[in-house]
Amino acid sequence: MSESSNRPPLSIPPGKWSFTRWNTIGQLEALEVHHPLFRATLFVQGAHLAHFAPREHTDWLWLSSEARYEPGRAIRGGIPICWPWFGDPARNPPEVRKRINTGAAHGFARTALWKLEDVRENAHEVEISLSQDANEDFSEVWTGRALALITFVFSVKGCQIALTTTNLGTSPLAFSQALHTYLPTPDIERTRLLGLGQSHYIDTLENWEYRTQEGPVYFHGETDRIYETGESLTVVTPLGSRKLTSVGSDSTVVWNPGPDKAARLSDFPDSGWKTMLCVETANAASDYRVLNEGQSHTLGVFIGRK
Repeated sequence: MSESSNRPPLSIPPGKWSFTRWNTIGQLEALEVHHPLFRATLFVQGAHLAHFAPREHTDWLWLSSEARYEPGRAIRGGIPICWPWFGDPARNPPEVRKRINTGAAHGFARTALWKLEDVRENAHEVEISLSQDANEDFSEVWTGRALALITFVFSVKGCQIALTTTNLGTSPLAFSQALHTYLPTPDIERTRLLGLGQSHYIDTLENWEYRTQEGPVYFHGETDRIYETGESLTVVTPLGSRKLTSVGSDSTVVWNPGPDKAARLSDFPDSGWKTMLCVETANAASDYRVLNEGQSHTLGVFIGRK
């Protein structure tokens, strides 16, 4: 999946980073990357990537103008991490659902504090790794023991994200997850998604019925679908194209709230649905994963130029 250079980054201790620095945004701590070739902003809460742009490019991610940076509050936009379950707990398979002790959607990782593991830098790229030890501290909402390690690799060619889950418990661990990527567009009705033609999908807006995609995906109002494929996809907007290449995924979630839901969403402008879409690399619905003791699974995506 990697599109990075062949030259390995060098691990550098805090305080001696050349391109990465700490900053406080609102009430949250973030790592800001100011590299000659690209820029990025990564929050420790949620391991949440809020901004990425190669030099002389606008932001490759969509971030709500009403996003709030507060402890325990999910950031609207960028790439939230949905883990160790995706979506409504009641809509998850029984093996996943039996571990969830709350009605809250999308897991706890997106609002939990992650631990910074490493920063590696060189002239071509910056790599940042964070971890989340899901243990008894989360027992009120989830029953399990797992380690999540996420690594971001930024370069002029794009952004690579790899989320590795390791089962630290003694019994099989079933989980679902998604890299909930928000992408920008100047006009959602002149935007299309390529690569899902002939794929089966669940239309969650139509009683979770199974349907088949014919040709590109177009957006004409609210859209919420779980596609049964993890193929490489291309988002085409009036300003250009982006390619998303996934690994460890056999499901893709495509979402846009449309005008009515946008008006009800928190931290979301009423007209925001016109300038964004979500294409989520996932293990969702029947694509949930099960790990035996000590086993690991990596879900990843590379967002690059077309």
